[in-house]
This record gives sequence, C-alpha cells and structure tokens, in this order.
Amino acid sequence: MQRFQYYIGGEFLDGEARFQSIDPATGDVWAEMPEAREADVDRAVDAAEKALYEGPWAKLTATQRGKLLYRLADLVAANARKLAELETLDTGKIIRETSAQIAYVADYYRYYAGIADKIEGSYLPIDKPDMDVWLRREPVGVVAMVVPWNSQLFLSAVKIGPALAAGCTMVVKASEDGPAPLLEFARLVHEAGFPAGVVNIITGFGPSCGAVLGRHPKVAHIAFTGGPETARHVIRNSAENLASTSLELGGKSPFIVFADADLESAANAQVAGIFAATGQSCVAGSRLIVEASVKDAFLSILKRKAEAIRIGSPLDMATEVGPLATKRQQDHVAALLEKSIASGARRITGGQKPDGVGYYFPPTILDCDGVNSPSLAEEFFGPVLSVVSFESEAEALRLANDTRYGLASGVFTQNLTRAHRLMKGIRAGVVWVNTYRAVSPIAPFGGFGLSGHGREGGLAAALDYTRTKTIWLRTSDDPIPDPFVMR
Repeated sequence: MQRFQYYIGGEFLDGEARFQSIDPATGDVWAEMPEAREADVDRAVDAAEKALYEGPWAKLTATQRGKLLYRLADLVAANARKLAELETLDTGKIIRETSAQIAYVADYYRYYAGIADKIEGSYLPIDKPDMDVWLRREPVGVVAMVVPWNSQLFLSAVKIGPALAAGCTMVVKASEDGPAPLLEFARLVHEAGFPAGVVNIITGFGPSCGAVLGRHPKVAHIAFTGGPETARHVIRNSAENLASTSLELGGKSPFIVFADADLESAANAQVAGIFAATGQSCVAGSRLIVEASVKDAFLSILKRKAEAIRIGSPLDMATEVGPLATKRQQDHVAALLEKSIASGARRITGGQKPDGVGYYFPPTILDCDGVNSPSLAEEFFGPVLSVVSFESEAEALRLANDTRYGLASGVFTQNLTRAHRLMKGIRAGVVWVNTYRAVSPIAPFGGFGLSGHGREGGLAAALDYTRTKTIWLRTSDDPIPDPFVMR
C-alpha cells in the first residue's frame, strides 16, 4: 500500500491523522493519505504568508518567477506518465485521457511562465499639476485553492499557474476523493526550486480542512472548483475574512444540433462531450437539443456509438470509459436516473448499473421529449445524456437557456448567420461552434449563474490574482503651504 504525505513550508509531512483511498476500478484500498486538520491548515497558511512577505520569493523578479514556472513545466512533462497513472488509480479516469491531459498541463505552466513579466502597471495622466500618479499591480496575497477529484492536475494548473505568475503564495487543498496526483505534484514543485512556503499542498475533509482554510484570516482570495452547494459554503466562510472569490462550478450544458449539421461529426463531438471522463466533467454536454426533423437519425447514430464504447480497466489504453470516481457518485447517478425514468423519460440505451466490482456505469441516453424530467435540470456528473427536440431556432435558444447554469454550450450548424445569432443569444461563458470541449491556456474559461464567476485561462486569470496600488508622487520642490494660513 502506498503512503502519501502533504507538503507544507517546503517539507513533506505525515500529519497526525490518515485516511484510506479507494481504487474506483476495484473498490479496494490502495493508498493511505494524510488528513489535514485545523492545526495543519494554520501551519500551511502561516508558511504561505511568511513566504509572501519575508522569504526569498518576495525578492524575486517577475522574470525569475517565470523561470521557475518554466522549470516546473518541464518537470510536469517529464513525469506526465507517472502522474497520469496516479490520477487513474485514484480517480478511475482512463489512462488515455489522463496521459494526454497531463502532458498538456505542462503547456499551461509554460504559458504562465511567459505571462509572469508581462503583468504591467500604468501611468495616469492626472488632472493635478506637479503630481505623478501610477498604478502598481501586486499579488493579491495568500490564496486558498480547492479543487475536485476530476482532472485535479489540470484544475489546479489553471489556478497555480496564474497565481504564481502574479507573485502569490498558496495553500492547495486536493480533493479527499483522489488526492494522489496533487500530492505527488508537490515533489515536482520542490524539485523545481520554489522557495519554502510558496506552494503548500494538503488534503482533508470539508468541515475540518476545507472550511477552516476558506475562513482563515490570512487568506486573501479563494479559488474554488466544485458544485454550487459547496460554493455557497465557501462564500459564507469568506464573510469571515472578506476574501475575494473565483468560482468554477458545474453545468447542464446545451448541445444544439440543427438539421443542416454534419450529423456524423456532431455525433462524435456529442459522444466526447458527454461520455469522455465518464461524464465527470463540468462542461459535459449533458442536454442534447436536436432539430425534430433529424432527431431519429441522430439518435440512431448516437445509440450505435454509445453501445460500441469499450468499458474496462482505466489503466488499459484500449478502454474508452472507466468507472466513476466514488461509490457515492455511482449511487447518485443511479438514483437520479431512476427518478428521471419515473417522471416519463424513456431509456434509449444504457441505464443499468453493471454487476461486479468497481464503480462503473454504462453510457446512457434518455429521450425526454414532452416530459419534465429531473435529468434536464440536475447535474448527473456521470455518463447520462438527456435529449429534447425543437422545431425552430427560437425554440432551440429558449431550451438552451432554460437552466440555472451557464458554463458551456455547443452549436452545430452550417448556417454562419444562425451560428452568430446563437453565439450572442446563449447565456453561457463558453460557446463552441461545430466543435466541443476545446480548451487552451490562452482562452479564458468560466460561467454565468450557478456555474460561478471569475475566469481561468488567459491573461485575465493572472490579473485576477493581483490588486492595484495607487502611487502618488509630488514633483514640486516648493514646500506645501500651511493649510490653515489664509492667503
């Protein structure tokens, strides 16, 4: 059995408590993890604050910070296979996905390495004589980062990269459901040469670790990825320290297919959009909105593709769908599916929790036309697609926006003017046209409504980890007159 440590103040520590981690493919315990509690959180935040204001990190130039990020990127690339195997073991995400994604994570660190010395202040043409005024951008402070189990190395990179570029220090809480890859990543941070306390990585449970971290008086900003209900707790906690927040939450993303679309291409994108990562993706295209005239033809293609998906061991490169990350998640998907079918949704394929070991669930398609199915409103975070049809563009747009979420969306059509109208009309932070699930470190990512606020990716993300300081400099050598002497 493997034993992992957390990383605080440049040291690898066991902590007083530990918990077991489960392999989702077998249901067996495979590792022991350190469980951070309040004293551990205090120690991590204190280390981050000391590094921010007293340590060598505070004296580095922006270019020197960038060089450390480049070194970290190279180490991530060199260790991608090991990190991918750990993420697969601990979360069940298939090795072909974790390998590709973690290799690309290195590019995020390279992008922010280049950004580090491009974060500029500005000079203000002030309206007062004998005054020079300019703005400095400085690190916002100690950042608390909380990431979920799915794609931990990616979802931490889009926070750690820009925060380091901006000069912040941080405490990263890895999810208790699959923390192994982030705890191993700490070794790369150490090897890259970041000063002690700049990056601290812990794991633990919500009340005794996450909540303590979020309300800590020395935390200035909270970067959170997860569900809306937990986000509400994060915001309530931030009332204690008045920390700013960036929240990347879930979604019920619409996937709109018009009759003029390339149906085979759209079907491939839909399969990737809902069944990749076993549906455990915040941008999963979980609501298919298809033009009525091609609904049957499109569903026939989707059914064929879904039933051909290879389910198996996540460590096998031939596997296309692996297990869900936890038994809790498997039970949630099964319960919501049962509730949806009871409401009148019709099962086209899948839907039966398989016998045997592991937290598997097959690719499932539900026809929800004409019914008020819970599957259209609630997030499965699993491989379940809900389908409705439309007759007009206006109806398609109405259905797309009929959600409390607003993270991502997809539009498939050959009509360019229609695509432009929908780009403007869809209330979501990301609109993909004739593609789906494309990401880049250069492009901001985030949502509206219950999908959160703030953006990850791009220059804007780095600026979110800064605050502006206004500097006034009087340039006259004349003495300031006594304000109480009448002249």
